[in-house]
Amino acid sequence: MKTFFKLVLANIVAITIVFIGFALFLVILVSASAMGEDSKEDVASNSVLTLNLNTKIIDSPTENQSSLFSQDENKSVLIYDMIEAVKNAKDDKNIMGISLEADVVSAGLTQIDDLRAALIDFKKSGKFIYAYGNTVGQSSYYLSSVADQYFLSPAGGIELKGMSTEIMFFKDFADKYGISTEIIRHGTFKAAVEPFMRNDMSPENRLQMSTLLGDIWKNTSSKIYNSRKIDSLQFKTVVDSLYGILPELTTKYKLADKLIQKSEYDQIIRKKLNIKDDKKINRITFEKYIKSYKDEVGSSADQVAVLYASGTIYDGEGYNDIYAVDFIKQIKKLADNDHVKAVVLRVNSPGGSANASDQILFELAALKKKKLLVVSFGDYAASGGYYISMAADKIYSEPNTITGSIGVFGIIPYFKELANKNGVKSEVVSTNANSAMYSPINGLTPGAVTIMTKNVENTYSRFVNFVSANRKKSFAEIDEIGGGRVWSGTRAKQIGLVDELGSLHNAIEYATQKAGLKNPKIGTYPKKLSKFEQIFKTMDKEEISTKILENKLGKENYELFNQMTNPKIKEGIKMEMPYKIEIK
Repeated sequence: MKTFFKLVLANIVAITIVFIGFALFLVILVSASAMGEDSKEDVASNSVLTLNLNTKIIDSPTENQSSLFSQDENKSVLIYDMIEAVKNAKDDKNIMGISLEADVVSAGLTQIDDLRAALIDFKKSGKFIYAYGNTVGQSSYYLSSVADQYFLSPAGGIELKGMSTEIMFFKDFADKYGISTEIIRHGTFKAAVEPFMRNDMSPENRLQMSTLLGDIWKNTSSKIYNSRKIDSLQFKTVVDSLYGILPELTTKYKLADKLIQKSEYDQIIRKKLNIKDDKKINRITFEKYIKSYKDEVGSSADQVAVLYASGTIYDGEGYNDIYAVDFIKQIKKLADNDHVKAVVLRVNSPGGSANASDQILFELAALKKKKLLVVSFGDYAASGGYYISMAADKIYSEPNTITGSIGVFGIIPYFKELANKNGVKSEVVSTNANSAMYSPINGLTPGAVTIMTKNVENTYSRFVNFVSANRKKSFAEIDEIGGGRVWSGTRAKQIGLVDELGSLHNAIEYATQKAGLKNPKIGTYPKKLSKFEQIFKTMDKEEISTKILENKLGKENYELFNQMTNPKIKEGIKMEMPYKIEIK
């Protein structure tokens, strides 16, 4: 008995020690995080603002809130803040120039577009922009091609290859293992369901993807060859032939100005700063530079609120993506906040739940009755992402935003053949004709297929009606450019799906002017969770299992798996675009 009590006591002591240790760890972690967030940076004279490999550029403050132990979020910078930093540096007497030293830029295409435009404007100050690369990704080169001079390592290369998309098809795989899907959709271009119903790409999807990629690459490539002063036909040859991979050809074809080592690049900067060869260069990162002045921006009590709608749209509660319950709370708070005079909805979403999208649109329409509502599109404003924008007074899109995808679908998996092959059968007892409207073994009943088809058609009509009202076009006109088709922002402007081509800054400037404000505060919503809040959010068992699966399967494969299995996703009607276009 004494031994038993000793064991119990030992376990209690051990658990207490672990608990105290974990509590101390939390206190230290949260305190360190708070100190890092609150500390203000000083900018030394004769400094160089530097973009390095550690900087992750994000569109929304909620994008990087997923890991207990990750330090990435400390290096994440909002694209809005990045552009403000470049603008501030333009007139800052302590900043002599900008150095771009990132082989890979972690950012979306429209974010790179906006930062690139800000750098071009910075050059008007007469200050220098230099760039250095080793093994350089296409997105990094796209950004860095604005530099006055581009330097490359003698053993490096530039992966300049154009754009492509590869779509995986699972029909044969599903047939082989007895997995079936009931698919209901409206829109021949609504290709989200194609991987489960075909073994190849439909002509409609091939047309829309080739047009979309063509538009984006035309916008992107023209900026590169114009900045580098390369003939367009020669540039096409360079890209087609992958000449950028060979360092000696990068200088021959004007992709780079000179092949030098990093230490030689530093000497060039020292010479530009007029400092001695052995003196340290005062480099300051974007993250630190933003902290040097951020609290001084905006002197008015009035506020333009930027409401970020970033990620997939879901019903219910949650963080990171767009969860209807939590997002609607944010909308209502802004509607009731007397200091908020205008709202800019920043949409960066491929869509998701039709029901959640509809709820969000309703609340945004209610907010619009009280305040000016301007919408700015990021990388994606497709399906549900476009749908929730239909309360806007004005819509701004980036030229390369993936826009539209006005279509609806439902996908319901079932496993009759797989079950039968493995000796599993089922029988149903019902009180009504469609009591067992869905079974994981037998799928949908004929009556359920009929009613869900009608539901999809009704949802599509509702979608088109909202777009027709906002865009001031007839149902037939929107239906003609709808059908699930995605467009680049450039084409969306041409066909009337958006009002203007412009950045988030352009949308904020318009909202400020239209609301009659002078030097307002720019508020960001939803607010970023504190480190303490994030810790307890990530302790949720579903969140932990999600991270494990995503790590094992890879992000893209996990999203396909999630689409088939997640009850938050597979139930109900969806407005979603499945593709992500990146310039890598």
